[in-house]
Amino acid sequence: MAARINTSIQNSLWLLNPLQNSRNLKATHLRTRFKFYQNLLSAPSSCSSSSKRAIFCSSASNFNSHDGGAATGPFVITTPLYYVNAAPHMGSAYTTIAADAIARFQRLLGKKVIFITGTDEHGEKIATAAAAQGSGPSEHCDNISEAYKTLWKDLDIAYDKFIRTTDPKHETIVKEFYSNVLANGDIYRADYEGLYCVNCEEYKDEKELLADNCCPIHLKPCASRKEDNYFFALSKYQRLLEETLTQNPGFVQPAFRLNEVQSWIKSGLKDFSISRASVEWGIPVPNDQRQTIYVWFDALLGYISALSENDEQPNLQTAVASGWPASLHLIGKDILRFHAVYWPAMLMSAGLKLPKMVFGHGFLTKDGMKMGKSLGNTLEPNELVQKFGSDPVRYFFLREVEFGSDGDYAEDRFINIVNAHLANTIGNLLNRTLGLLKKNCQSTLVVDSSAAAVGNAFKEKVEELVAKARNHYEELSLSSACEAVLEIGNAGNSYMDERAPWSLFKQGGASSDAAAKDLVLILEAMRIIAIALSPVTPRLSWRIYEQLGFPEDQFAAATWNETKWGGLKAGQVMALPNPVFARIEQAIVNGEEEAPKKPVKSKKKIAQKVAEA
Repeated sequence: MAARINTSIQNSLWLLNPLQNSRNLKATHLRTRFKFYQNLLSAPSSCSSSSKRAIFCSSASNFNSHDGGAATGPFVITTPLYYVNAAPHMGSAYTTIAADAIARFQRLLGKKVIFITGTDEHGEKIATAAAAQGSGPSEHCDNISEAYKTLWKDLDIAYDKFIRTTDPKHETIVKEFYSNVLANGDIYRADYEGLYCVNCEEYKDEKELLADNCCPIHLKPCASRKEDNYFFALSKYQRLLEETLTQNPGFVQPAFRLNEVQSWIKSGLKDFSISRASVEWGIPVPNDQRQTIYVWFDALLGYISALSENDEQPNLQTAVASGWPASLHLIGKDILRFHAVYWPAMLMSAGLKLPKMVFGHGFLTKDGMKMGKSLGNTLEPNELVQKFGSDPVRYFFLREVEFGSDGDYAEDRFINIVNAHLANTIGNLLNRTLGLLKKNCQSTLVVDSSAAAVGNAFKEKVEELVAKARNHYEELSLSSACEAVLEIGNAGNSYMDERAPWSLFKQGGASSDAAAKDLVLILEAMRIIAIALSPVTPRLSWRIYEQLGFPEDQFAAATWNETKWGGLKAGQVMALPNPVFARIEQAIVNGEEEAPKKPVKSKKKIAQKVAEA
C-alpha cells in the first residue's frame, strides 16, 4: 500500500534527511507501503560529509599490507553472532571454520589476533522457540549457546572471545550506543504499519514478497502489524554510504557483493525501526521500558561489547579502545545488508570507525540441492564431525568451496577428496619416506636440509608454492591456499618417484648417500606442509610435526617463518613411521556402500570428541 504523508510529516522527514532534495524524498516514501506518523524526539544534527568520510578512510586499509602498518593494532575477526532459535547448522559451522583458518594464519604472521564469535539471544523468535520447547527464554539461550561452544571445541575453533547478547556488559554498551545515536539526532518515534516476517524479525517491502505476501526466504506469509516504534534515520546517510563505497571498494568483498550493496543503496534507503513494542525478550529502550531494542540493532553491537574485558566496568569507550575497528566481518550473504548498509550508518551516527572489510560468503547445498528439513537432506555438523573427525570436515569445506561462492556437499565426493589429498598425497608420502629412513638410516637425518638442497630445483619449487599459499591466505582465497600446499605434496611424490631412493640405497656408495639426501629433502617439504596447512588442519599438522621429531610446544610456537627452507638438522631423529591420516574406508552393507560411523584412527588413537548439540 502506498504511504500517505501529509505536509508536516514531509517537513519532518526533510529535517532527518538533508542529503536528498524534496522531490527524491517524496518519491522514496511514496514507493514504500509503510505509513509514518512521526513525533521527533530531538532536533537532528547536521551530518558532515568530510568528517564522517574520514572515520571510514582511517580504518579501511588492507589488513594484509606488507608495509609494516599492519602492526598498529590487533587483527580483529568476527563471525556473525548466531541466532539461538535452533541448534547449530552446517552454514554456521562453515563460517566459523573459515574464520578460524583466517585467524590461525594471522597468528602465524605474528599478529595479535582477537577472534570473536558468539550468540544472538534476543527477539520474538527466541521467545517462541523457547515456549515450543517448554522452557523459558533464558534457559533456552543457555542450552543453545552451550551447544555452539561444544561444536566449536570439536571443530578445533580457537576463538578468543565468545559474546552472548544476554551478557550484562553487552546490554550496558548497547544502551550507551543507543543514547549516543539519539543524542546525534538520528532516532525518532513514529507509528509503523506493514507486513512483518517473524522468522526474519523484519518488516518487508511488498515488492520483495512472493504471492500471498510470503517471505522469499522462509516461504511463510508475513503478518500485518502496526506499532509505535523508534526509528533510525538511515536515509540521512545515503550519500555518505555511496561515497565511502566508491572511495573504498575493498570494504565489501567479494567484488560482486559490493555491486549488490551499491545497488541497494542506489535504489533509496529508508529509515528502519529499531525497537519493538510487542517483544518482551530483549534489551529495554533507554527511558522507555515499554519497548525493547530491535534484535539487529542490539546484535551488531556484540562485535564491540565482546572487546570488553570481563573484569572491567563495561563502557563503549574502553571496549572500542580494546581493538575496534574490526579488521574483518565474516558473514553469510543473507545478512549482507545489515552489515554493509545498516551497521556502517549506525557507526557513523555514533562517531565510531567502520570495520575494514565485510566479506559475504555463499551458501552450502547438499547433493546439488538446497538443504531443508522438509526435504530431509539437512547436513548436521555434529554428525559430520562424529563420523569423520574435525580435520576432514575443515579441509573439505575450505578446499572444495571457492570462498565467497556457493558450494555443495556430497558424501562420496567428501570421502574421495579427503582420501586423495590428506591420506594419499600427504599422509602416504610422509609414511613411506619415514619407512625408508628407518630402514636405511636408523630414522636419523644424515645432513641439514639446507645442505641437502644445494643445487636442487626441488627446493625452489617448494619455496614458490609456499609463497603462493601465503598470498592466497592473505587474499582470503582459502581453496587456492589449500591447493598450493597440496601441490607441495604432489611435488614431493613426483620427486620420490623420479629419484626412486629405494633403488639408490641398494646400489650403495655415492648413490646411497644421494638417496639419504633425497629423504631429507622430502621430509623438509613435509615440515613446511605441516606449518602451511595448519590453519586448515591443525590436528593433522601437529601429527606431522610430531613424526618429524619436534615437541608440541615447538609446534605451538611456530610462525610462518618456519615455512622457510632449512628447519631440519643433521642428526635429528625422526619418529617411527606411523600413519598420520588413515583412509576413510567404505563398508559394504547389504550391497550398498555406507561410510563408517566413526573415523578410522591411527595407532596413537588421536582423540576425536563427539559433538553434542
